[in-house]
Amino acid sequence: MKASLLILLFCFCFIGVSFAAADSIAAVQKKDIVIKKFDYEAATQAYMDSIPQKDKAKSDAYFEGGYWLILWNLIYGIAVVAIFYFTGIAAWLKKLVTRISRNNNIQNFLYVAIYAVISYLLSFPSGVYTGYFREHQYNLSNLNFGQWFGEEMINLGLAVVFGSLIIMVFYIFIRRTGQNWWKWCTGIALVFLIIGALVAPVFISPLFNKYKPLADAKVKEGILSMARANNVPATNVYEFDASKQSDRISANVSGFAGTTRVSLNDNLLKKCSPEEIQAVMGHELGHYVLNHIYKMISMFLILIFIGFAFVNWALNRVLAGGKFHSMISDIKDIAGYPLLTLIFSVFMFVATPVFNTIIRTQEIEADMFGLNTARHPDAFAKVAIKLSTYRKMNPGYWEEIFFFDHPSGHNRILEAMRWKAEHLNK
Repeated sequence: MKASLLILLFCFCFIGVSFAAADSIAAVQKKDIVIKKFDYEAATQAYMDSIPQKDKAKSDAYFEGGYWLILWNLIYGIAVVAIFYFTGIAAWLKKLVTRISRNNNIQNFLYVAIYAVISYLLSFPSGVYTGYFREHQYNLSNLNFGQWFGEEMINLGLAVVFGSLIIMVFYIFIRRTGQNWWKWCTGIALVFLIIGALVAPVFISPLFNKYKPLADAKVKEGILSMARANNVPATNVYEFDASKQSDRISANVSGFAGTTRVSLNDNLLKKCSPEEIQAVMGHELGHYVLNHIYKMISMFLILIFIGFAFVNWALNRVLAGGKFHSMISDIKDIAGYPLLTLIFSVFMFVATPVFNTIIRTQEIEADMFGLNTARHPDAFAKVAIKLSTYRKMNPGYWEEIFFFDHPSGHNRILEAMRWKAEHLNK
């Protein structure tokens, strides 16, 4: 009797386990079916199809026009330098600064400062078209001409003061190190890159926009919660009035060490949902957590090193040719500065795809960090759609490699939908 009861009990247990196993298998199968039913490529295409064709054509035209501007700006820069040297302006400027001071450093500072103003004036027609008229043509600027020109003057003032100081320091090392200047000046460039990263968020950005603590406590706490969870030393979040310049949405985690600042613009607050804001801020926090500012400075420094070496080689070749003999005595002569900057501009033009790839790679990493942190893939996709007003959404492969310093909108949405497919039932 006991044996029969044990057998019966075993059968019930076996049946119970079998039903439980069957339920588990059914649940797994159901889960698999759900995952298979979510086609992330179809979801991506649905987001892409939500962009009106008229808007897509407009943003494509704006972005593709930027490809030509890279070339035209280089050609225009060559023309400016040619005018400067071959109309007598260069000789006049050299005589002017030597009359003002006998000190080499002061002469160099004045030469660069005055050249910056002359160069700006010669480039003004190009600058006013690209910076003002073209932006208004595509409805991407909210500034009237006076406001735009005011910001231009701030930029020019910064270039005159700080740019002239930096070049003055470079020429101190050029005079003292001769043909090895490019090695020493790479180290000086590192110092100025670090200073710029420390100073710009605190002292430069407020010259163009007003920063204030974010008033929305709920949005602020959500951002700070993500910051704390990822060991970002931010105790406050700031908003700034970028809407006076344009309707573009943006945010950043800028600076490092004691200058770290989490900021987002008022367009982001007005145009995006709380989930979309978190998706954007998750991306921006990713730049800090992944140490992108240090990595970018390191990679840019390598390119600057190569660029300076190229400038040294090319400038020596040009001077040896004799065409500038009456205007530039040697590589240490400040009169060669405009030619030096032109050669470096040519290098930067050729290296554009490399610079873009460095930045784009970090943006892709920050995108994935943001998805894993904020966990709002659809919100991230919607933000990518909002950015389509001035970015081409679906470029060709090589087009993206050469001209995009961010991943294309299509690829960003694709990665978000792929992430969603992998996490749909978690």
